[in-house]
Amino acid sequence: MTRRRASSRQAEPTAQAPSLFDAPLVSETLYEDVGETFPGASPGSAIAVSTLTQTVKDVVEGAFIPLWVRGEISDFKSHRNGHWYFCLRDLSSQMRCVVWARDQRGIPAAPDDGMQVTVLGQLGVYAARGEMQFTVRRMEAEGDGLWRKALEATRLRLEADGLLAPERKRPLPRHPRCIAVVTSASGAALRDIVAVTRRRSPGVRLVVVHAAVQGDGAPLELCAALERVGRWSGADIVIIGRGGGSREDLWAFNDERVARAVAACPVPVISAVGHEVDITLCDLVADHRAATPSAAAETAVLSHQEVALALRGQRQRLVAAIEGCLYEPRQRAISASRDLSRAAARAVETPRNRLAALAGRLDALSPLATLGRGYAVATSPSGHTLGSITEFAPGEPFALRLRDGTIDAITTAVRAGARLEKLA
Repeated sequence: MTRRRASSRQAEPTAQAPSLFDAPLVSETLYEDVGETFPGASPGSAIAVSTLTQTVKDVVEGAFIPLWVRGEISDFKSHRNGHWYFCLRDLSSQMRCVVWARDQRGIPAAPDDGMQVTVLGQLGVYAARGEMQFTVRRMEAEGDGLWRKALEATRLRLEADGLLAPERKRPLPRHPRCIAVVTSASGAALRDIVAVTRRRSPGVRLVVVHAAVQGDGAPLELCAALERVGRWSGADIVIIGRGGGSREDLWAFNDERVARAVAACPVPVISAVGHEVDITLCDLVADHRAATPSAAAETAVLSHQEVALALRGQRQRLVAAIEGCLYEPRQRAISASRDLSRAAARAVETPRNRLAALAGRLDALSPLATLGRGYAVATSPSGHTLGSITEFAPGEPFALRLRDGTIDAITTAVRAGARLEKLA
């Protein structure tokens, strides 16, 4: 009967539907339709405020799916419990928003007032106050505002701790025997590193330390992998990296925990994240930054041609160093030899002159010199010099030695003559 009365009222052409703000008419109509026992239909069945707000919460949250909403940040506040509160507004309206602490992992940094953002969330009601609010789960700023802000804030903290200082960069060993590669075991980056290393230096040992390179768990896995390499102490160089990807894919290598783990690694680290245009915090903290994983392998190991060239260069430098070391001793030896020759010449000059004088005098007294002046010397057949006529007998042979030869002769006669005196 109640439904028929309601239908007859709606059919009356002159009747006007009651306004939603006309409380007596609404109450009367509700009373007639559902009766006074219906909750909130009469003063006797009035409901509590908490019941109403909770009902509104259930209705609103059930009526709206998660939505992307665009607006400007205003009145941003970060509560001590970790939650963010702000208003999202446009030219004519605004809406209260909240980001719970558990949902902030997907947002790179807290937004600033006046920043234009697009947020993904669920419309709901804060039942305790009866206020409508928008629960945000994801947030993107126009351009790369939030990402850039988060990256800059982390970079400043690392710089304040001295982790970006050039003087803390360690040199890479020129001839490593073992290289640890921290990356995904199934990624293309590992295949590139293996191919380049095998081509350039097949004798180098590669040890793969698997870690996820993207996703929520990637930072912790990368930190754990670097810690394992440090505990092992068997690697000469560590290569950490991955292939190219979107900003979100590479964001694990901008994580402050990963950057500090790279800086704390006891082994020199080469960072090779993404492509040449991608620069992460790991690149800034590492001892060496490579544009790609392939470039990291080329930096870590020398090819056979490079080794041969380096050996030739080392040989030339060694020869030059030896020549440099021997130059002064050689010059001193040459000078000493020259001085010794001069001293020896001076030392023997006087004896030589004296000897020459003695030789001249001896030559003057030599029988050969006498023969040279036209004299002759007679000798017996036995070679005895015959210096007196008493040593000659007629018929006896003797030899007569002249300046240029000897004449065999026979004594035919002996005649005494004047005696020759010896010259003083």
